[in-house]
Amino acid sequence: MKQIKGLITAPFTAFDETGALNTKPIPKYLEMLQAQGISGVYVNGSSGEGYLMTDEERMENASAWIDASPKDFKVIVHVGSPSLRSCQKLSSHAEEKGAYATSVMGPTFPKIGRLEELVVYCEEVASFSPSLPFYYYHIPAFNGLNFSMVKLLEMVDGRISNFAGIKYTSESLYEYNQCRRYKDNKFDILHGQDETLLPSLSMGGAQGCIGGTFNYAASLYTGIVDAFQQGDTASAIKLQNKSQDMIDIIAAFRGNIVAGKQVMKLIGLNLGSNRAPFQNLTDSELSDMKSRLEAINFFSFANTIN
Repeated sequence: MKQIKGLITAPFTAFDETGALNTKPIPKYLEMLQAQGISGVYVNGSSGEGYLMTDEERMENASAWIDASPKDFKVIVHVGSPSLRSCQKLSSHAEEKGAYATSVMGPTFPKIGRLEELVVYCEEVASFSPSLPFYYYHIPAFNGLNFSMVKLLEMVDGRISNFAGIKYTSESLYEYNQCRRYKDNKFDILHGQDETLLPSLSMGGAQGCIGGTFNYAASLYTGIVDAFQQGDTASAIKLQNKSQDMIDIIAAFRGNIVAGKQVMKLIGLNLGSNRAPFQNLTDSELSDMKSRLEAINFFSFANTIN
């Protein structure tokens, strides 16, 4: 399978003032991402509040992104659910609509205690869209599944025919690199932690990356990649540090899913509020966050909406 190169954004899902799904902003959203050098999207994942949506909403949202995207723009659809019947419905829909790939994070219920159980889950879900590449979404901070990803690769190798790789969103660059090196880079290990993009490039040779803060600050990350490829380490470090300054502020306001979605409003794309149980920012918190972002000159490098 071809390995993904470039930056993939994990977009937020828009909801209107009543809390209903709102797909109207997607064409403008997509236009902005393409203008920033983004090569695809990972929809209905954690940033997109996929688990807080109905199956019908998830299919409608995926359809809207696929329909709006040009041929070379990759749409990866997260289809994970505790219900395999939902996984089947979402996977089959993604395949029928022409998504680039499907993906799942490990379910939180029932609690998975053995790696074999996770592999069986992935095997079942991948079989529902056999013509599409399948990526496992490793994010132990969300679901507590701290299994060895190298062992996961060993177990799926030759067992899941359309297993493409891992969306690796975890702290261990050592394990990330181990996965990259497995059988001479056999699988596509997509780096998924924005704040460590540079070390993943230098240590792991990352080709494809999926990030949440690319939604509003893609130039930082395209700049990191460009500087690294040109051998300009000093500029790459400067940009990565600027990214971390920004992420420190976002983290102080309940993280990217909550704060990041409101940053989109600040740059001109209103995607509404988050669904419960997320606690949305108050007006004073939004004002405070904006002031802190202004202090690091965020709006000089933020994505722009035409």
